[in-house]
Amino acid sequence: MTTADTAQRRGPLLLLNLATLLSASGNGIVIVALPWLVLELTGRASDAAIVAGATTLPLLLSSLFSGTFVDLFGRRRTSMVSDTLSAVSAASIPIVAATTGLTVTTIALLAALGSFFDPAGISARESMLPAATRAAGWTLDRTNSVYEANYNVAYLVGPGVGGVLIAAVGAPNALWVTAVCFVLSIAAVAFIRLEHAGRPTPENRPASIWHGTLEGLRFVWNDRLLRTIALVDMVLVALYMPVESVIFPVYFTDLGKPAQLGSVLMALSIGGIAGALAYGPAAPYLSRRKVLIAAAVVLGFAMVAMAFLPPLWVILLLAALQGFVFGPVGPIVNYAMQTRSPEHMRGRVVGVMTSTAYAAGPLGFVFAGPMLDRLGIQPTFFALAIPVVALGLVCLGFSSLRGLDPETDAVS
Repeated sequence: MTTADTAQRRGPLLLLNLATLLSASGNGIVIVALPWLVLELTGRASDAAIVAGATTLPLLLSSLFSGTFVDLFGRRRTSMVSDTLSAVSAASIPIVAATTGLTVTTIALLAALGSFFDPAGISARESMLPAATRAAGWTLDRTNSVYEANYNVAYLVGPGVGGVLIAAVGAPNALWVTAVCFVLSIAAVAFIRLEHAGRPTPENRPASIWHGTLEGLRFVWNDRLLRTIALVDMVLVALYMPVESVIFPVYFTDLGKPAQLGSVLMALSIGGIAGALAYGPAAPYLSRRKVLIAAAVVLGFAMVAMAFLPPLWVILLLAALQGFVFGPVGPIVNYAMQTRSPEHMRGRVVGVMTSTAYAAGPLGFVFAGPMLDRLGIQPTFFALAIPVVALGLVCLGFSSLRGLDPETDAVS
């Protein structure tokens, strides 16, 4: 086979990863630009929290229905429309800033509009991975490890680029780069040619958005493996997200060293990239079930060690370890969704599974916030960490997880 033939076969997979890198990097810029913009405008942290909530809450609803849009309108089209609307939302902020002027309400509305469309694009691109894998002649494990590492790179690079742009051109103008990222993502997807990427035939489309979403929910709930993974993922996200988003920010702010928070988050991301990339070559020799359980157990013990609030260098090592052991979890979950879902329902399965993680984060914050105010940092940290260890050990008894290691590695 010639080099040109190899490049042609791998082209769709490369374009999918490029589109994901661009889209996620654009969102990474938004993560730092919007809070900065609000704080420049009012100086109130509560206003920044309002905007953060405005970007999070729409994800709970839209992620649940996003997969049905994918299965109804097609994967390529949904990805391109999603990125188009996200680009318009991002570009609207500097336009409004330069014309009528921004308010917290305006920023919150535009931020909510942008985040509402993201899950559909994510579900659409993930739904194309099995066909791109077949075209490239790769295994699903290899594809998913590269895809998840690529995603982690985007959220490592995006916020860094956002910080540089804010210093160079200001927070509103930084969002022009976000809009350009989405436009380039659209261009990458436009060149993808894969089976099942176009609009499904009438007999394979859901009857409506509502009925299609209910079908997706029923399918995931009735599949023992997907149901178990969704519930385990919900608990892990609910217990871990408050550590990253609430406990550590409070801890380092109390120390008067908020900049150290960035180094901890970077260690997590770098560990996650390394773990995801290492999983691909090692996957043929590993049990997916054992890797998933080990990730939960090691994550829990590392969180317990962190709860003692050791010196920074120890926290950084533990953060890198957490990222590394959890790096393979994304590829494994993707594998389960891809091999258990029928082709015509893949978008809905991806959307439902994604929505469980989005729902779990706010649930964890509801309990962690009051607990932190009442008990303090260390007791709250232990209260979140110990159940993660217990969950990992309980997973040993879940026979449904044995479905992660079938005899054949076929793509449905």
